[in-house]
Amino acid sequence: MTRRNATGPLRRLLWQREVPRPAPRRRFWVYVAPLGLLALIGLGFVAAEYIEDNRVLPQIVIGIIGAGTVLPVAVCPRWPVLAWRIAYPFMFLGVINADPKESWPWNTVQILVVLLVLGRLAVTQDSAVTVWATTFSLVPVFLYAKDANAWGAAVLLVAIAALGNIVYRRRHTRELVAEQEELTHLERARRSVLEERARIAREMHDVVAHHMSMIAVRAETAPYRVTDLPESARNELATIAQAARAALTDMRRLLGALRAEDGEAPTGPQPGLADLDDLVATTRAAGVDVTLAADGLTAVPETVGLAAYRIMQEALANAARHAPGGPVTVDARALDDRLELTVRNKRTGSSTPGGGHGLIGMRERAALLGGELTAEPEQFDFVVRARLPFGKVDE
Repeated sequence: MTRRNATGPLRRLLWQREVPRPAPRRRFWVYVAPLGLLALIGLGFVAAEYIEDNRVLPQIVIGIIGAGTVLPVAVCPRWPVLAWRIAYPFMFLGVINADPKESWPWNTVQILVVLLVLGRLAVTQDSAVTVWATTFSLVPVFLYAKDANAWGAAVLLVAIAALGNIVYRRRHTRELVAEQEELTHLERARRSVLEERARIAREMHDVVAHHMSMIAVRAETAPYRVTDLPESARNELATIAQAARAALTDMRRLLGALRAEDGEAPTGPQPGLADLDDLVATTRAAGVDVTLAADGLTAVPETVGLAAYRIMQEALANAARHAPGGPVTVDARALDDRLELTVRNKRTGSSTPGGGHGLIGMRERAALLGGELTAEPEQFDFVVRARLPFGKVDE
């Protein structure tokens, strides 16, 4: 691992594929780019003219050196490492047949290009890559330049690389600070959500759970407090107490989920389509005439089954509240890619409209699965239809 960390910057410099820098988005680049291209072509001809005047070389070699001198400049805005890879071999090719009388074995354009490319690389790459590039760039300087000029050029190369690296470090530090501030903001938002959930849990525990517990206690103790109750009344009170206790169990599970941190929610079993018979039996015990027709429910995914159970639970409760005494039919059928659920109840003369949030919650459950739910009167019935696809569960 240590060896890989040490040679990683060297691999990124020499042969690993480079991730391009973002393209400039400012509109003036549309006008600057053509002018810059013309300037590079002109500088390429200047470099070629210098070599032709001072050295004896074939025209094709002069053309290659002239083009290779300015090509890194065109590449370095988005691919600074690639630009250095192009410029570095030309530091060796640029000294071919150099006249000993020349102050530098490279033409002036090439010297400026190497400095520009190294500076651009230092500004965009981490310190280790910059150190490797600077070290390699010093090799041809000490091989081909005169002693006095070599040391001066080396100091200039190191200074440009150091300044570029300072710019890189400052920018990288600003990015880290901005990232940390964003994480802090997200953490504060998360804490606010958790505090709100805890507040809701407290209110539900202090109000709803308290009243449900009192209902269960009064229903359980009524046969002992009220004498001469018929057996049917005792059975009804026992059913009420059992339903209240079941509601308290669900309430405690919900409160645990509200109070839990992310990933710490209780993992107790959730109801599903396998519990439909119990749901229907409980509804019948409350005096509702329910008929259930089900087909192929064993293949329904668990998430869809939970949503269908909750939708059916709310629909049956609405039927019992708003149309007491009317018959209810439930049809649940699993197709290849979806579950279709229909709850139909006869509207009675005592039907009362609902003003709660039950229908909103049912529609939200269906929407979370990418499905849809309708609840509307049809002639003498009130019908709830839900279509719950299976596809979104697998994403």
